[in-house]
Amino acid sequence: MDKIFDSATDCRLLYNSPAQNKSTLIVLRSKLSAIAQRLNIAESKREGMLLVASEMLSNQIKHADGRGLIQLWQQPGPVLDILALDYGPGIANLRQAEMDGFSTTNTLGKGLGTIRRLSDESFIYTQQENLNQVKKWSGAVFLSRFHVNNKAGTASKDDLSGFKVGLFANSLADNIHNGDRIYLQKSGKKLRWLHLDGLGHGKQAQDATDHLAVHLAHCATPDALLAAVDRQLVGTRGAVAIIGEIDLAQHKMKMIGVGDMHAHLYNGEQLYNVTFAPGILGREHRTPPLFQADFVKECMVITASDGIRRNLDIGNFNGLFNQPPQLIAYTLGNVMGRISDDQSICVSTIG
Repeated sequence: MDKIFDSATDCRLLYNSPAQNKSTLIVLRSKLSAIAQRLNIAESKREGMLLVASEMLSNQIKHADGRGLIQLWQQPGPVLDILALDYGPGIANLRQAEMDGFSTTNTLGKGLGTIRRLSDESFIYTQQENLNQVKKWSGAVFLSRFHVNNKAGTASKDDLSGFKVGLFANSLADNIHNGDRIYLQKSGKKLRWLHLDGLGHGKQAQDATDHLAVHLAHCATPDALLAAVDRQLVGTRGAVAIIGEIDLAQHKMKMIGVGDMHAHLYNGEQLYNVTFAPGILGREHRTPPLFQADFVKECMVITASDGIRRNLDIGNFNGLFNQPPQLIAYTLGNVMGRISDDQSICVSTIG
């Protein structure tokens, strides 16, 4: 059976801290070292990771006055991500800033180049302050990704070839229980995912969304999958959900859902909103319609729980939706997330 990824185990926020001053670095390095050792990452790569984290934190202190955050994430692959997001003025000329020797703070100016060289993958997104237009966010986002080697010592593979996926799942107040859940499976040329939000939050909400992955493997269509989930949720607290499917062979995208969640389609130019039938799975809900769309090349699908504000707008995030899905998920999750609820977002593209 094709592997099914589960956000509860495969998308984990391991560390989250404000980047206020240099004392943050001591705790960050200690936490990162412990995580890297537990994941059996080679010592040489661990040293590079520590240097990358130091450069990221240093950038935030210098350029954003410590108004930012540093996060460590484990994602499918497995991979370890170091994320730095700040609320500063943004970077005026990113190409120039990445050149060794360029500095606006009278330092050696090797930080961004170092991050690029030492990471297995790295991505940067920035948006400058605009006094003529009020935006939800300005600043910079740095993502440094390190692949965790398997027992044979070779780079990990996430079994999602042909697709690129970004996941973000974080619980209310960093609770150990998260009622938001994303199950994800690639089978042949199809990518399918089940995105759930258990009613309320805490352990009961998480219990409602447990043990539903099996339906991805046994149900042939999105509407059959939704019906199976609906039946299993009877007697629980209940949940709302979106089921998405991208079929490369048929050049089609399908979605069906129930409840207060939201989805968005991006075709390279515009962002379209998708709504779903009202109600709660396992209780009462209206019959949901199946949404279908054809695609040729460009296709991005974003699904999100109500823990993510639904008023996503290209104008508020210039150029973001052309970035890699994981960078999009981290940016939207942190900037658009509600602190009063569990938060989750899934960004899927062809690539």
